[in-house]
Amino acid sequence: MAGSKGSSCSMPACDGRVMKDERGVDIDTCECRFKICRECFLDAQEDTGLCPGCREPYKTNDDGDMSVTNRSKNGETSGTYGAGNAYWPPDGGGLGDSADKPWQPLTQRLPIPTNIITPYRLLIVVRFIVLCFFLTWRITHVNDDAVWLWFMSIVCELWFAFSWILDQIPKLCPINRATDLELLRDKFERPDKIKNNEGRSDLPGVDFFVSTADPEKEPPLVTANTILSILAVEYPVEKLACYISDDGGALLTFEAMAEACSLADLWVPFCRKHDIEPRNPDTYFSLKGDPTKNKKRTDFVKDRRRVKREYDEFKVRINNLPDTIRRRSDAFNAREEMKVMKAIRESGVAPTEPIKVKRATWMADGTHWPGTWSNPAPDHAKGNHAGIIQVMLKPPSPHPLHGSGGDSLVDYSDVDIRLPMFVYMSREKRPGYDHNKKAGAMNALVRSSAVLSNGPFILNLDCDHYVYNCMAVREGICFMMDRGGEDICYIQFPQRFEGIDPSDRYANHNTVFFDGNMRALDGIQGPFYVGTGCMFRRFALYGFDPPNRDKGANNTEPAAETQALKAADFDPDLDVSQLPRRFGNSILLSNSIPVAEFQGRPLADHPSVEYGRPPGVLRNGREPLDATIVAEAVSVISCWYEDKTEWGDRVGWIYGSVTEDVVTGYRMHNRGWRSIYCLTKRDAFRGSAPINLTDRLHQVLRWATGSVEIFFSRNNAFLASKRLKWLQRLAYLNVGLYPFTSLFLIVYCFLPALSLLSGHFIVKNVNATFLIYLLLMTLCLIGLAVLEVRWSEVSLEDWWRNEQFWLISGTSSHLAAVVQGILKVIAGIEISFTLTSKAVEDSDDVYAELYLVKWTSLMIPPIVIAMLNILAMVVAFSRTISSMAPQWGKFVGGAFFSFWVLAHLYPFFKGLMGRRRKTPTIVFVWSGLIAITLSLLWVAVNPYSGQTEAGGGDPSFKFP
Repeated sequence: MAGSKGSSCSMPACDGRVMKDERGVDIDTCECRFKICRECFLDAQEDTGLCPGCREPYKTNDDGDMSVTNRSKNGETSGTYGAGNAYWPPDGGGLGDSADKPWQPLTQRLPIPTNIITPYRLLIVVRFIVLCFFLTWRITHVNDDAVWLWFMSIVCELWFAFSWILDQIPKLCPINRATDLELLRDKFERPDKIKNNEGRSDLPGVDFFVSTADPEKEPPLVTANTILSILAVEYPVEKLACYISDDGGALLTFEAMAEACSLADLWVPFCRKHDIEPRNPDTYFSLKGDPTKNKKRTDFVKDRRRVKREYDEFKVRINNLPDTIRRRSDAFNAREEMKVMKAIRESGVAPTEPIKVKRATWMADGTHWPGTWSNPAPDHAKGNHAGIIQVMLKPPSPHPLHGSGGDSLVDYSDVDIRLPMFVYMSREKRPGYDHNKKAGAMNALVRSSAVLSNGPFILNLDCDHYVYNCMAVREGICFMMDRGGEDICYIQFPQRFEGIDPSDRYANHNTVFFDGNMRALDGIQGPFYVGTGCMFRRFALYGFDPPNRDKGANNTEPAAETQALKAADFDPDLDVSQLPRRFGNSILLSNSIPVAEFQGRPLADHPSVEYGRPPGVLRNGREPLDATIVAEAVSVISCWYEDKTEWGDRVGWIYGSVTEDVVTGYRMHNRGWRSIYCLTKRDAFRGSAPINLTDRLHQVLRWATGSVEIFFSRNNAFLASKRLKWLQRLAYLNVGLYPFTSLFLIVYCFLPALSLLSGHFIVKNVNATFLIYLLLMTLCLIGLAVLEVRWSEVSLEDWWRNEQFWLISGTSSHLAAVVQGILKVIAGIEISFTLTSKAVEDSDDVYAELYLVKWTSLMIPPIVIAMLNILAMVVAFSRTISSMAPQWGKFVGGAFFSFWVLAHLYPFFKGLMGRRRKTPTIVFVWSGLIAITLSLLWVAVNPYSGQTEAGGGDPSFKFP
């Protein structure tokens, strides 16, 4: 602490003494109070000039000398005396105060090694220069023999060069990041005998959002496992809340969640007691290997066996819920019919019409389910039902609650058995209202959670994405709570998938995007928001601007996009009287906004933290819920609440696009916020992805359609504000433009076949200049790929799979998205692509879905491209062989590019063939016969003789 004597240097492997002044008091060389000896201090100034503790530059006075933070202007020390019987601090502190420790950042920015990033950037410049020279040469050297072929190739190559620049330039600044979880615990949860005797947490609250819509397409068991993994995360229980949005309003989902809450009483303490990982019970009990590894408690095997038995019974109950609900409803409906018949008999009046009783869906307590019924009825159908909010797990007490041993199923006598708050929500839906699909459901969750728990941070997950790393929330909070974290709008975690075939045939893992592109964007203004696995700052979702914005730069920008929604600039007493017109008429919701902003601030434990909060203000527990608060939460999810407000326009998730996630993130970046990419050592979350070719193509079609919509909307990056950085602008431009590459890609894939069939090539002569340019660009491409694989830690096989699927999707889904988007914009016509299953799923194979052949119109362009290229190669080869003066140079050039196209389409053909053992051999025989017959027919119709060939004479082979 300041004023202590005899302190040692804090540098590793250094036992030197800290510098002292003339009074023998330790000198603090930096505001973070990092203790350092004179020799280490001089070395730090000479090497980097940064403090080893906080990684900030040392401050100097007017004379250029080091400034000492514990010395005042008159030469007297400004340090404290400590604590003792001679002097005791007036605030009662002094012992065990966290301020006495050297300040350290919670996160570190780790640059890519210079021996990798410098050659990478140099190769980008070299390839750009070579590309410019090559395109200049191509434009100036016209192929007079086939101008049409030359023109098409030049147009495509110019667009490819532009597309490559948009994709490559934002990758100039990739970075890595690291967090210090022990330091987070020390700053926010360290017990203090004076100020925090009970060791309560000072961490901010986090609200989890899980969205589901249809229990038939999204099995309730999968959703229940996701909820269980969330309830068991390593985070203060009283600071955690979990919400599920059931947009279908199904009783099946509701009762599945009730069953999950019942199992959570056993599962969550079991995870805490034995440090279970992962905390999804289905995944955990499916792990292969020794479950006792690294387990220290002797009762682990007994506890695991009992919990496993309970989980198996839980699965049986979940899977039987549809039949249970149906039998229950039939019994109650039969009782109601009997009551009606009895009433009619007692009245003595014969009915003139057959008696009809509503076939309702009944809850276990004998009441009608207010949501969607199995047999739709007025006010009980999809798109027409009441809003529902059910607090299934109440807010826990701030004090730990230990379980009991003895007669209980599992001994939890030394384990905290509290559970986080869990809320089921199904927003109201009525005919005549636009409910805006998932974005509308997420905004309903934002409003209801603001009334019930108001966690300053929101982490949203899809129902099939579960928590794989129980410390992931803490890693995200490290960035939000660190110095400078006040202008972070969200933390995006990478998406990781399970159940993908080992070869990842269709690039489902998307590792090039998540480990390459997103890591590179983290070095600019931040990664895109990709829909799931993202921790938001609630205040940023409300449409506010970040702190420290330059107001003078906003004079020329539209007021709707730049004007702050607050009366004072980040004043804790925000004037909320003007906010209802933007956020609705809920007073509780309006009052929660400044509270969420204040609680989401970093800890003010360093002089450079400008927008911080005092330590210890979040140690108090939540206020208990009452009927008034729950009723207010129900009112904010009504279908009319968003009328004449800015929900979906500026506030919350943005409406009007299939890819609402990208648009929502873009709006935040456009207001000056920045985002962080949190790449954890152990995957933060894991989910599922379609491994079938047709399902994968339709998934990509939806993404590409959203990108086309972005391009034709006011969310186009061309119209962005000045607060969006230029490299970030290029990245968002690429998001809107990449589907249009398919128009040029499909033409370029036909060019090799047209070249072979016509006997011409894209250049007049395959000379040394063309080959040198081709070689240089190929070498640059290989070098960039190798270096990118090294800094992104992506395997070369994953990189190649990504390249293959880029061509497959570019000639199918992206093309369809462009056509659909243009027709929608020009004529208002929407096109839907239907699919039909052509095979039966094999339930004995875990990858049976991979081999399903589902026909879709998206497959037509790749099939035509492949057939035409194969046919052209056969025809050209036959024609060259039969020619008196064969031109092998043009044939080899065309055949090389045809092979390039076919190599990229290889996974597509494997998907069409399904299982090899199920493909009859006669199919390959027929294909060969057809190809040979067509080639012979072409030669017979269009014969070539030696007199018609250039040069006439020598029939021997002539390679270039």
